[in-house]
Amino acid sequence: MAFGIDRSQLNDWKQQVSNGQIAFLTHYWIDNRFPNMRTVTKVGCADIEKLQKWCKDHQLNPRYIHFRDRYPHFDLFGVEQLRILREEGLQDHIDRFRIR
Repeated sequence: MAFGIDRSQLNDWKQQVSNGQIAFLTHYWIDNRFPNMRTVTKVGCADIEKLQKWCKDHQLNPRYIHFRDRYPHFDLFGVEQLRILREEGLQDHIDRFRIR
């Protein structure tokens, strides 16, 4: 389940993804498979080759890209989430969701 975002933020992310941009959407998250994680950042891009390259450039395995609907994305959480949000200059995501 996702919390902490509104419909306009989700729609903006979907629009950017559909336009072939690398887009970031961070939100609170509950998933029993990952009981110690409370946030996730979805890095999406409809241009699969671009998203795969982005993953490789950030030392992430593109095998874990989710090919869901029209919004392919890679889920970031934990240490990798914080590292990449910092690398991408997304301090506002870190601050808003108190990612440590």
